[in-house]
Amino acid sequence: MLKRMFVAADPGRLRLRSALRAVLGVGLAVTVCALAGLALPAVVTGGLAALLALFTVTDRTVRGQAATTALLPTVGFPVLALAAELHDHAVPRDLAFLAVAGAGVYARRWGPRGHALGTFAFMTFFVAQFLHTAPRQLPEVYAAVILAVLASSAVRFGVWCYERRLPAPAVPALPGGSGLARITTRQAVQAVAGGAFALVAGQIVSGDRWYWAVGAAWWVFVNTASRGETLVRGFRRVLGTLIGIGVGVLVAVPLHGAAAPTAALVAVCVFGIFYTAAVSYSWMMFAVTVLVSLLYGLLGFLEPALLVLRFAETAVGALGAVLAVLLVLPVTTHATTHAWIEQAVRCVHRCTAEAAARLAGAADADPAAHITELEALLGRVRLSLAPLMHPLSPLRARKARARHVLELLDECAREARGLAAVTADPQASHDARLAAACRRVEAAVHALVAPPSDPVAMSLAPAPHHHPGAEAALRHLHGLERALAELAAPVRTSPRAPLVQA
Repeated sequence: MLKRMFVAADPGRLRLRSALRAVLGVGLAVTVCALAGLALPAVVTGGLAALLALFTVTDRTVRGQAATTALLPTVGFPVLALAAELHDHAVPRDLAFLAVAGAGVYARRWGPRGHALGTFAFMTFFVAQFLHTAPRQLPEVYAAVILAVLASSAVRFGVWCYERRLPAPAVPALPGGSGLARITTRQAVQAVAGGAFALVAGQIVSGDRWYWAVGAAWWVFVNTASRGETLVRGFRRVLGTLIGIGVGVLVAVPLHGAAAPTAALVAVCVFGIFYTAAVSYSWMMFAVTVLVSLLYGLLGFLEPALLVLRFAETAVGALGAVLAVLLVLPVTTHATTHAWIEQAVRCVHRCTAEAAARLAGAADADPAAHITELEALLGRVRLSLAPLMHPLSPLRARKARARHVLELLDECAREARGLAAVTADPQASHDARLAAACRRVEAAVHALVAPPSDPVAMSLAPAPHHHPGAEAALRHLHGLERALAELAAPVRTSPRAPLVQA
């Protein structure tokens, strides 16, 4: 797991740049809040608001990111006021927290903006519990949030806006009846059910720190689309928290809240959260846990027993999420994975069709435009298959099937990239064999995503002349056809059947 974090590919060093910018943005936000003379709890709130603004806002365009960031206080302030007013009224407070949790998950149906706003709303309620925010403190807390969002935005959109020079990233979404709307509705219900279990069990464990259990349950549902993904995420959250608590006892407790070394370690933790989030949820949770330990030290009530209590609450929350995804409107791993695989195969088809058009002389055809989309879809397939490929998974046949599927899809991606590179050569066109090979790839795609009773007849056309570029394109097309044909065995058979090697 540690090796994966450091050797994982970082194209364009985007993870590194994002992590460094987060350190600058959060650091500036905290500095501005402190210089404004705000109290320590308000400064902490401002720092967390800046971190959330930088972490959760993921719109495809810079303009969209700026608009979403500007909307964060509009959802955060009412939730902060609600949490502060209900702090001493247990039952209304608990019901309100569960309502915010469900709404935060439901909002994901509106894409990255809904996800960011829902997460910010939930976390502002959580932070109000963490810092015991009272109504009289609200003006100062509001000021901290505004200053922090402005400061972090100045870094993100002014000082270091590297996204302006990058193409908009592809954001895949499940289509149709098994799409994002259905999944977010189910997950909203699951989040409320899991949160209710975590809330009750968490209060039994601790009447003061129960909110950690609700937070743990809620975050397990983020960026998951099936019960398998949620189970793996819950395990990784508990593992990361356990490791983080061990380091917190060794590092944060001896500091006793000393400002300078604590600030330096907080910066390291912020960097770790952003740098590891895309490749290892366990290490991200490790960084979050150490960060929380340092914040407890700053606030003056850190002790080993508190960290042990936090682990217990995290385990309770993860258990609540696991029970919810298993018992309440479960979304199977197989159904979700099949939908992502189908999307990836269709994307391969679009890439091939664009290549055929380009080779036929269409100047506006560009298969490279679909390569980025294909990479994003393969990332979702890997995430969906992660539960089956987990080292602790006892389902050996399914693990072998999942590994075989990933190998074939990776082969499709390699051939598609090679085909896109070849079609950039205008001299590679006008070979009739290429059009025939493209049609055969289309037939292989239809065999995977269309009913078997809907055959697509293809014939091989004569080749008037041979060109080195055409030969290279043919090799890539034949590779695509072979990989797609092999995918039929693991994809179209029952998930419980033994894997039949092609």
